[in-house]
Amino acid sequence: MKRDNILILGSGVSALGAAKLAKKLNYNVRVSSKYEIGEFEKTTFSDLGIEFEEFRHSKSNISWANFIIKSPGIRSDIPFLKQATKEGVLVLSEIEFAYRNTNAKIIAITGTNGKTTTSTLLWYILRNAGLNVGLAGNIGYSFSESIIQDSYDYYVLELSSFQLEDIYDFKPHISVILNIEHDHLDRYNKRFADYISAKMKITMNQNEDDSCIYFLEDKHITKHLNKIKAIKYPFRYNKKNDLNLGAWVTNNKIFIKTIKNNFTMTIHNLALQGTHNIYNSMAASIAASAIGIKDEIIKKSLHDFRGIEHRLEFVGKVAGVNFINDSKATNCNSVYYALETVSSPVIWICGGVDKGNDYSILKHLVETKVKAIIILGKKVDKINSSFKKYVDTIYEVNSMEKAVNTAFSISDADDTVLLSPACSSFDLFKNYEARGRAFKNSVLSI
Repeated sequence: MKRDNILILGSGVSALGAAKLAKKLNYNVRVSSKYEIGEFEKTTFSDLGIEFEEFRHSKSNISWANFIIKSPGIRSDIPFLKQATKEGVLVLSEIEFAYRNTNAKIIAITGTNGKTTTSTLLWYILRNAGLNVGLAGNIGYSFSESIIQDSYDYYVLELSSFQLEDIYDFKPHISVILNIEHDHLDRYNKRFADYISAKMKITMNQNEDDSCIYFLEDKHITKHLNKIKAIKYPFRYNKKNDLNLGAWVTNNKIFIKTIKNNFTMTIHNLALQGTHNIYNSMAASIAASAIGIKDEIIKKSLHDFRGIEHRLEFVGKVAGVNFINDSKATNCNSVYYALETVSSPVIWICGGVDKGNDYSILKHLVETKVKAIIILGKKVDKINSSFKKYVDTIYEVNSMEKAVNTAFSISDADDTVLLSPACSSFDLFKNYEARGRAFKNSVLSI
């Protein structure tokens, strides 16, 4: 039986995983990239017998393709995809394609901030409970690649708005919406409503047998609650309006209540501290409890968890100065949480590719906590003008080594040098991981 023709746009992690899965399922596959394809990817495609092109999207592929799998980094409004849609070719996300080829139960987590921490924490809890669980999506393996590598009963998926744009049937057993703040406005032509809509698609196919966990204090989420059919589990810091299900904090204790279980835990016993991490811990706990994980396992996991690389990662102390790697903080809200968490005077390293940031939300914290700013990157004017009224000392540098050495030279014992960029990394680094590793290497070289 002849299988469909699949055109995959892009050549990164998602595209590579989708191509491998498509070939395993015996589809006819082509790959098209508007940019140069790496040598590793070229070799992989060639070994799989996949045709590929780079530096263009040939229009002849539209008539060839039965459907298109779009990498999340590619905008939906490029002329090639507009033409494909006009000709009736279905465009899917890699997440949708993988979902259609697995029977595993899905816990999907989205939000502007906290996705990686919450996803990793929940995966850690479920693994400690003995479940056969994978972690994929916007972290580690792509969903498609993970399906090829292993046969899991559960998947914890970290999902960005980009990955949710082109879903149709995708239906998680549990959805988690941590928060929705201004981010990626460059992608959505400065239309915040479009960004919100992409995030909320995570719930669109859920029914009464599913669960939706959400932050009750986020108006961008709550105004869409009437459209959600799943069992609703809100979380917030203080219990108000007599929450019957969900999570809240009272007298420094977290209260978790789901249909299957309820328990409490002292917030001081959490491995991850800070208000934002309490929210992340509550969301992960509700999800685990809703599945039926025993409270003893949840509480022990919350106590033992040691966090993730590049998210408020303690690198070390040099001559009494603390160094923290928060390279994954690519927007102002993430930086807000970081500054809120650090109690000592801060030397803040920031900068990169601005995604339409509104720095005003940081002004109070910067004024009260930051003693110096070091701007790393090619475009510094917006950050400089936003904070020069609040911080006397601002440096502009063009390398991570220079940023770290400058920070250390002006620091005092008990200060904290915080890399929390508020921007993407692509002006100087391949990704935020490379930026974070450069920071850590520079610290170790002092």
